[in-house]
This record gives sequence, structure tokens and C-alpha cells, in this order.
Amino acid sequence: MVTLKGKHTYLRALETEDLDFIYEVENNENIWELSHTQTPYSRFLIQQYLENAHQDIYEAKQLRLAISNYDNKTIGLIDIFDFDFKNKRAGIGIVITEEENRGKGHGQEALELLVNYCFTKLHLRQLYCNVSENNKKSLKLFENRGFQKVGLKNDWNYTTEGFKNEYLLQLINN
Repeated sequence: MVTLKGKHTYLRALETEDLDFIYEVENNENIWELSHTQTPYSRFLIQQYLENAHQDIYEAKQLRLAISNYDNKTIGLIDIFDFDFKNKRAGIGIVITEEENRGKGHGQEALELLVNYCFTKLHLRQLYCNVSENNKKSLKLFENRGFQKVGLKNDWNYTTEGFKNEYLLQLINN
């Protein structure tokens, strides 16, 4: 699918071979704060998720894609969630798992590919994301793509460091 292929990065459907990668991501406590995860996931639950990943976005109300480079290495995940066809909107989340792959444009390209997919193939009117106030790199990523801060949710997320504020960012397809 040309829509999901960029110059250095492409997005692809999840495969059963992604079990170990997703297991590592979902059980990485360093990113639990970003994903609002509270407990570890078992391999069995992730395997069940992968077996049902074929569900249509209109049925599942979400879509998770692997972010890969052209060496066929999976370097992250990007999600569409809270898919609301009636109101033509959805949320987006992204993670590049390894520090060595960050800051090289993979996240930017993956986000661009997904935004274009959402607007041209899913015909959505708007996308949104929630980003912690202190997550400067993610804020920059989304703002560089045209997302605008539309609100600050004070003391929104409780973390090991106490409560943190979270921005709501929005991109409207004009």
C-alpha cells in the first residue's frame, strides 16, 4: 500500500511474528506513563490481541500499526484509537521504542503517513492526541505536523512523581 510508505519508514499491519516486540513494548515500565498502563500484559493476552488484529477499524474502533524501516526492523508502534466514524475523528498515539531510533525522522514520517491515511482513506475531519506537558519531544513532533494545543488538563495523570498536566492537541482537516 503506497499510502503507508515513506522515504525511510513504512507502516504495516501487525503480524503474529510481532508478539515478542509488542510484549516488550507493553511491559516496558518506562513507557507505562505514556500509555496509561497499570499492569503487565501476558504473552497469551498479546497473542489473542494479534489473532484479532484483523478486525476492521469500523468494528474494533482502533488500529495499531508497526513502524518499520527499510531494513525490515520494527522500530515502533502507531495507533489510531477512539475511532468515531459518525463524528469523523480519532485519537493518535505513537512510540519509537529504542533511543537509537529517535530523532532520526522515523516518528515524523510515521505520523505524516498516518495523518494522510486518516484524512484521505478514512475521511476523518479531525485527529487529536494527549501529550504530557513535560514530554517536549512529543509536543514538538505533533506541533511540527500542525497539531495545535487546544487545552491543558491540570493534574490529569498520576505518576510515581505525582500528578502531571497533559495537553490536548488537535488537527482539523480543512
